[in-house]
Amino acid sequence: QGENLLYCFEVAPTQPALTQVTQCRTEGSTRGLAAVPRLALDVMACEVLRVLQLTDTALVPVSYLVPRKSVQFHEDLFPECTGTLPATDAQGWWAGDSQQVSVIRGAVLAGGTATAPCPPLCLVQVGTVSLHPARRPTEIFTSPIIAGTGPTTDAGHTDADTGHTDADQTSGYSSPSSLASPGSAATSLSASTGPSSGFASSPSQKSLQSILGEQAVGRARDPHWGGFRVLTQPSPAPGPSSRFRHAQGRVLHRDHHLTNLRGLSLTTPGECDGFCANQQRVALPLLSAGGQIAVLELSKPGRLPDAAVPTIQNGAAVADLTWDPFDPRRLAVAGEDAKIRLWRIPEGGLQETLQEPEAILRGHTEKIYSIRFHPVASDLLVSSSYDMTVRIWELSAGREVLCLQGHTDQIFSMAWSPDGKKLATVSKDGRIRLYEPRRSSQPQQEGPGPEGGRGARLVWVCGGDYLLVSGFDSRSERRILLYRAQALPEGPLSVLGLDVAPSTLLPFYDEDTSVVFLTGKGDTRVFLYEVTPEPPYFLECNSFSSNEPHKGFVFLPKTACEVREVEFA
Repeated sequence: QGENLLYCFEVAPTQPALTQVTQCRTEGSTRGLAAVPRLALDVMACEVLRVLQLTDTALVPVSYLVPRKSVQFHEDLFPECTGTLPATDAQGWWAGDSQQVSVIRGAVLAGGTATAPCPPLCLVQVGTVSLHPARRPTEIFTSPIIAGTGPTTDAGHTDADTGHTDADQTSGYSSPSSLASPGSAATSLSASTGPSSGFASSPSQKSLQSILGEQAVGRARDPHWGGFRVLTQPSPAPGPSSRFRHAQGRVLHRDHHLTNLRGLSLTTPGECDGFCANQQRVALPLLSAGGQIAVLELSKPGRLPDAAVPTIQNGAAVADLTWDPFDPRRLAVAGEDAKIRLWRIPEGGLQETLQEPEAILRGHTEKIYSIRFHPVASDLLVSSSYDMTVRIWELSAGREVLCLQGHTDQIFSMAWSPDGKKLATVSKDGRIRLYEPRRSSQPQQEGPGPEGGRGARLVWVCGGDYLLVSGFDSRSERRILLYRAQALPEGPLSVLGLDVAPSTLLPFYDEDTSVVFLTGKGDTRVFLYEVTPEPPYFLECNSFSSNEPHKGFVFLPKTACEVREVEFA
């Protein structure tokens, strides 16, 4: 309870006794679960299990299907299951004699009343029934009315509508002719969930009615199912679905890989992506002393030589690094010595070790968290530091031009708006701040951020009108939050919990498709969601899973995509 993951395991009498089959991520947190009886499954769709999940506002069916090519009844998936007719009654069970055994196989009733006395505590089992739609049983069991609780009627009174006496109604079994008609059953079901129950219609009641009422009524007279079924296979819940829900992540052939990477630094701060790449090359911090950085050409994939490769000697441990979006040869590196160094890579890549940077930016008094280039203007860089300031640098002059104030704790992340007019930050004090640097050094807006203080990231989405923030809640559950950029004080428009994991989710947003990719260091799964400005705001797409945990994760520029194969990221 309280989680949003459903795990499915196969149980076997031999080792391994438990084998995970799949896991299902639900939209809402689970408040309760119940399994639907096998007789209610859609066997022609190869549905082998259906679970009802109770959330805060709805009852959600979760269906498990086994893919099969042919549309037919598969005997191997659906053996006979326990029937609905009892094997005996309470008095017979206690007495141990005159046991009444009813066994249903297909549509044939085999059995009756045992005439020979049975020994006490003899084995009596409920019969099995076939799940084949054409062989479903029609007999049902009706428990007798307890004396003194039912309506008072004259002995031997005959029901004018059915023609059966009270003795028929209290015998413990009902013949098929005494069953309520589908129409009356549907009417009763609808009435029990409608306004006549004495409660106003609510979202949760509407969800329950649509699942158990409207779907059941719609198939009440389907002869294929052999009668009225209270629970049927529900149709997909109405609502929008992502245009990119079938997007597939694919690992390229090894001919495109860079392998034999040695001595990589895996200790970069959580605010850093771990490495960076542009359309030509990739920069990787190394574990060697002095803050060495390997720069590899993407146009030369394959196995790297065992010998040492030329590197950048940064002179201090790397805290963050990023490529200039307008100059693919310029690399900015933030060091733990509170300095930012600018390096220029020669044409064709590194041929020898670089030891002298093009420029050094000084101004921060403590270690730097992260650095970001401006998305529109050249020669503009922003940096955040443990001194709780955000500084904007003009690289052409090699100087600081503005220091943004207002933070009271560690700055987890910052991001320029797509038009470059605004800068958003999220910090450990649980606040999101929005700056307009050309107007003021103080935040123009503030709003509540993620509750947890373990880390957070933010990115602009939907044309720069919204902010997506990834973080943690008070229970360390990873979640994403969507804010309207012009109304930060109002709080998030939507919050979506994903899972429980220690690493911060790194969001990467594709503005062309409005799809956000989310994963963390040490994860093996990449979540995909299409972000929309209307409810439900997050539309789930196919996730991608890798065989090994990520040590870092970055996106290449869109110009690197193979558009002829409809590659969009």
